[in-house]
Amino acid sequence: MPEAKIANNSNTQANTNTLPKRTLSIAPMLDWTDRFYRQFARQITRHTWLYTEMVTTGALLHGNRDRFLRFDPCEQPIALQLGGSDPAALAQCAKIAEQWGYDEVNLNVGCPSERVQEGSFGACLMAEPQLVADCVKAMRDVVSIPVTVKHRIGIDKVEEYDYLRNFVDVVAAAGCSTFIVHARNAILKGLSPKQNREIPPLKYDYVYRLKQQRPELEIIINGGITTLEQTDEHLRHVDGVMIGREAYHNPYLLVEADARYYGDHHAQPSRAEIIEALMPFVEQEVKDGVPLKIITRHILGLFQGMRGARYWRRQLSDHVQLKPNDPQLIVQTLQQMLAQQDAE
Repeated sequence: MPEAKIANNSNTQANTNTLPKRTLSIAPMLDWTDRFYRQFARQITRHTWLYTEMVTTGALLHGNRDRFLRFDPCEQPIALQLGGSDPAALAQCAKIAEQWGYDEVNLNVGCPSERVQEGSFGACLMAEPQLVADCVKAMRDVVSIPVTVKHRIGIDKVEEYDYLRNFVDVVAAAGCSTFIVHARNAILKGLSPKQNREIPPLKYDYVYRLKQQRPELEIIINGGITTLEQTDEHLRHVDGVMIGREAYHNPYLLVEADARYYGDHHAQPSRAEIIEALMPFVEQEVKDGVPLKIITRHILGLFQGMRGARYWRRQLSDHVQLKPNDPQLIVQTLQQMLAQQDAE
């Protein structure tokens, strides 16, 4: 285990009750919520919960752990999302996650992709609530950090609310007390993952009803949420809100989150100040051999909806501009964009 990670472990809060509540979190998104995006997000919000991309048990047990698990202490609170269905393997991975300093382990029971289904995990596990319960118990038996589950309200043509409630009841009996509910069905055949995020109708009322009937559980709602105003409305009914793609494409919407949901009224950084704070990280990563484009792709949405946003995106995604691998491209692009705005 790397020395930096050992140091990070010493900073982990042993009492999980002292961690910020999961009032607001950013969804785990494959290829998007890597450590580069998370570092960027932390310059915008200090307390919003961050989640890794889904990591399969096989990749973690047999692959490059540093690649999958490395994070900076500033990213906390942070959860590792696992994909798998073997209780023993999940228990091993949960223990590794705790050793590396993660604040939570989350089990993916919501991904509908065929590749994930072939591995017998993801949304197809909703058809096997007892297996999910066994997985949760196996993990809880070996770690002291929370074990949570992210899932759908149903699969395929199963539309009944009771299906959702039964799934949650079975898993809760194994000791899980936090459920992150994507308020759509997952269609396992015939729809792509993208279509599964758009075509099945949202049924927020199912999630609200679940919280009403199981008030002792922490219920977090996910799916189609794009503004903090929508978040406020959901929080009238549930314990927390998880925002997905909007937090990636329009990340500055999170700048009010700390004051609004966590009582931290620190000065909200401007977009320019966010870039200024991020630059030491960018410079060090590029110095360590990370291609600049791996980082810049995550910051393209910072100026979403503002004058100069197109210029910002174009400059920082242009392969010719990125080829020299010079972090000053970010600073120069920002300066040129701000100068153009001042001249107008």
